[in-house]
Amino acid sequence: MPSPISSVCLVGGRLAIDFANLPSLPASGQSSGLSWEEFVGFLHVTHIVSLDRAEELGKLTDSDAQAAYDLLGRAERLRDALRLVFRALAEEDRVSGEWIAPINEVLRVTEGHDELLQTTSHNWRMEYIAREGGLDWLLAAIARSAAELIVEDQPSQVHLCANPACSLFFYDNSRTRRRRWCSMAHCGNRHKVAAFARRRTLKKRAAGA
Repeated sequence: MPSPISSVCLVGGRLAIDFANLPSLPASGQSSGLSWEEFVGFLHVTHIVSLDRAEELGKLTDSDAQAAYDLLGRAERLRDALRLVFRALAEEDRVSGEWIAPINEVLRVTEGHDELLQTTSHNWRMEYIAREGGLDWLLAAIARSAAELIVEDQPSQVHLCANPACSLFFYDNSRTRRRRWCSMAHCGNRHKVAAFARRRTLKKRAAGA
């Protein structure tokens, strides 16, 4: 199955935030289209579906293009609403009921339960297991993750990357609660390199004065 998971940026720290970042959110904050391959790739890389199920879904555009198109439309509406919600949380602003509607729509039509799954001989993780009655269940775990973030106590731990050219969301669960970057390996290091270059330039100018 073609799965362009290079666009899947799992730096958010929570499922719904990673989904809101898909594909990478432009600095303008404008909505961008989501392809079926990107959506299915996200479901697979975040363990919502198995590889076999992802391969089946990848063929849905051939076997039932309308069903794939309808689900992708709901996924995009959910993602765009999450971006508005998370921006409001990051800016400690009011969350509009209009943005909540797409989340509630998914929660209303899906059923499921939490289940403990073993990852290694000593480690376990909790996963949301949805009832597979149609395709809407594929969005259930994402909507539930979003709902959990919205009802968390304030101040919110949802933030925007401090790099104005990035604007990815992330969940700050650091010890000091002072995380600034979506990823130190990307925006954090770039900031350090740029700051070092600026200091070096200033020193050269000062020395030549």
